[in-house]
Amino acid sequence: MAARRQPVEFEDFLPLMVEKLGEEGLMEELSNGFRLLMDPRRGLITFDSLKRNAALLGLGALGDDDLRAMLREGDSDGDGALSQWEFCVLMVRLSPDLMDHHAFAA
Repeated sequence: MAARRQPVEFEDFLPLMVEKLGEEGLMEELSNGFRLLMDPRRGLITFDSLKRNAALLGLGALGDDDLRAMLREGDSDGDGALSQWEFCVLMVRLSPDLMDHHAFAA
């Protein structure tokens, strides 16, 4: 009988990405992810752009309320969308193991 594999979460990969890419490489990859998800007209990740691209993140099964909650989680200026800075901060915050791996240590 084959063992069932647990789904891999985003935070499982971020420390590994920092280890492999370094801090600058990670920021470049996060910026690429932001550009993939953003609304090109506004230069922000909006609800519509997140919903349109949710499947790319493996989030296709999430409902509208869940997607809105994700936006609210990272929306520090209250405009209902994520800037590139807000997105990068959110991704780092969602990875509690990142600091445990001393990724940003001098």
